[in-house]
Amino acid sequence: MPEVIVSLVKRMAPALSVGVLSANLMRLEDDIARLASCGVVLLHFDVMDGHAAPALTVGPPFIKAIRTTLLKDVHLIIEEPYASIPDYVAAGADIITIHVEGCRHPRAVLELIGKSVNANDVQRGIMRGIAINPGTPVSALQPLLDVVDLAVLVAVNPGFSGQKFAANTAQRFAELKKMIADSGREILVGIDGGVIHDNINEIARLGPALVVSGSALFSGGDPSAAVAKFHRILIEQCPV
Repeated sequence: MPEVIVSLVKRMAPALSVGVLSANLMRLEDDIARLASCGVVLLHFDVMDGHAAPALTVGPPFIKAIRTTLLKDVHLIIEEPYASIPDYVAAGADIITIHVEGCRHPRAVLELIGKSVNANDVQRGIMRGIAINPGTPVSALQPLLDVVDLAVLVAVNPGFSGQKFAANTAQRFAELKKMIADSGREILVGIDGGVIHDNINEIARLGPALVVSGSALFSGGDPSAAVAKFHRILIEQCPV
């Protein structure tokens, strides 16, 4: 059961999960060390298979090869992930988020994640996340709330470059929070995609427990200043 990892992330909220694929992959060890030194705890991995999203990114060998004490937040934007869950568990995933759009049987996948043993710490568990794209009704998550620890609103269409933060995200966030409150479950809500310097204040005021950002943090080369800014804004303005 994932209670330990869920408690860890709850204590960090509002937490910043940094998209590692936006780092300098030729100097990845240095960039991860910089992130750790400025208070980052979560590394975010966008895994795309070229089918659920048009891009093709990384898989379990890349994730496993990264030796770090930071938590690995693995976002599977892939079709039918059930068979590959053990590979991501073995790669050291602490959080595994799947897409409701990519599964015929999302409940079975989430139950498998919940029963898996964390490769980093057998006591920690693995956090079960479900994500939805901007065009998917929030109500699609309602039947899964009893097997979910984290619900992520993706504010862009995964795998397409040059997109702006979806204008309906605030409305969807409020709808999702109400649905979770009505369920009686304690589920963290995250926002991922299109999070940049120009909108981090607006996003923080919504009250997400977890925010994912990548390219905005690395655009200046050294992410330290950008991470410090995002952390400060999340802490000052997020009502969590």
